[in-house]
Amino acid sequence: MGMRRPKVTESADERRSEQTSAEAPAEQDSLRAGLKNRHLSMIAIGGIIGAGLFVGSGAGIAKAGPGIILSYVIAGLLVVLVMRMLGEMAAADPSSGSFSTYADRALGRWAGFTIGWLYWWFWVVVLAVEATAAATILTSWVPAVPQWSWALIVMVLLTATNLASVGSYGEFEFWFAGIKVVAIVAFIVIAGLAVFGLIPGSETSGASNLTEHGGFLPNGPGAVLSGMLLVVFSFMGSEIVTLAAGESPQPEKMVRRATNSVIWRIGTFYLGSIILVVMLVPWNSKAVVDKGPYVATLDQMGIPHAGTIMDVIVVTAVLSCLNSGLYTASRMAFSLGRRGDAPKSFSQVNNRGVPAAAIWSSVAFGFVAVIFNYTSPETVFQFLLNSSGAVALFVWLVICFSQLRMRPVIEREMPERHTVRMWLFPYLTYATIALMLFVIGYMFYDDEGRQQMVMSVSVAAIVLFLGILLQRRHRLQESDGTREQEKAAVES
Repeated sequence: MGMRRPKVTESADERRSEQTSAEAPAEQDSLRAGLKNRHLSMIAIGGIIGAGLFVGSGAGIAKAGPGIILSYVIAGLLVVLVMRMLGEMAAADPSSGSFSTYADRALGRWAGFTIGWLYWWFWVVVLAVEATAAATILTSWVPAVPQWSWALIVMVLLTATNLASVGSYGEFEFWFAGIKVVAIVAFIVIAGLAVFGLIPGSETSGASNLTEHGGFLPNGPGAVLSGMLLVVFSFMGSEIVTLAAGESPQPEKMVRRATNSVIWRIGTFYLGSIILVVMLVPWNSKAVVDKGPYVATLDQMGIPHAGTIMDVIVVTAVLSCLNSGLYTASRMAFSLGRRGDAPKSFSQVNNRGVPAAAIWSSVAFGFVAVIFNYTSPETVFQFLLNSSGAVALFVWLVICFSQLRMRPVIEREMPERHTVRMWLFPYLTYATIALMLFVIGYMFYDDEGRQQMVMSVSVAAIVLFLGILLQRRHRLQESDGTREQEKAAVES
């Protein structure tokens, strides 16, 4: 049972949506339900753990000191609230387009078009970043193979995995996400023992590193927000489970489970591990940035071959992110094609039930971005990075506004499927929007965030303009079609 757009956005757009639904089967029918419950469970648990946690968090610690804990608390709170809103809509109507589909229905075609393409753009840039990261580590292991060759190899491997079947993607992600989960849990257990001095030979200082070396906020309260700008984007990917749910046999159940578990996942994997890192290693240690916070912590505990161990885990996280990035980009392209906002070929699936054209188009742009990363790292590729940097915040804002409009529709038209509810609606939704607008405003104020935000807003404005033009063109076409029908009826 599909949701109709709220009455305030009816007319041409609603007729288009209803016509599309009548002409084509439901998305879940065209994409095979090849993901098992264990696949979805591990994607939900491990999908939020990216390479940014293991490596990128070092820059945040160096900027905010122990105050990075507050950065993770604020960013984590945002993710929990946004996932609750998204889960409310996804549990009622699972869709491969997820928040883009809901934005189309709740806010208008321009919104679904804009946020869908921006999200696709984000993930194809991520493909280049992660392929390069994997190639860098693999080259250090096997120097005889050029770095560009490793990047090509991992891209080809994961393209083949996604083209084989959705089950292949799910199986690959199940094991690689499982490795990430085991690694981070093992780290938390070992580091927790070290904090209490239970690891023989480890150099520990209890909780003193939280207040020494300049205090808990050595660079001032503003550094907490600056650190948050680095942290918030490492949470991108928590929404993947709502896209993948449409290809599982029990989508409502899996969305509900993933939404309800997001609090402990963030609290354990992100917040728990970062607290242990800043307790065990001085925040201003060069090793935090040079080696990465987790390698520095393992070294501090006297764990042998810490760098190699972490390199293996990071490669696993990178491959997992590549796998999910390609899957996510292709499914968003598929959904855009279904709604007429992308080439029709994107919405066609092969005999294995996968949208091959959407996958190939996504990986093609990923390959181009990889090439730019080698040929123009400081110009073209830097532009690509900056232009996609704020997409996470844009996506989250659109989810909030969509949920405000869709909540009454869900309550009115499908109360039996309203199994996930946003807390304190609508007040907490408005508070979340206000917090995100504050973060966006601070990015314009922050020297490092300003360029990223200006580039991202510029690209978003271009896509939005195209979306509005597309919406107007379709309204004109539908209006002409209606007049032709009326004319024919009069003549007959």
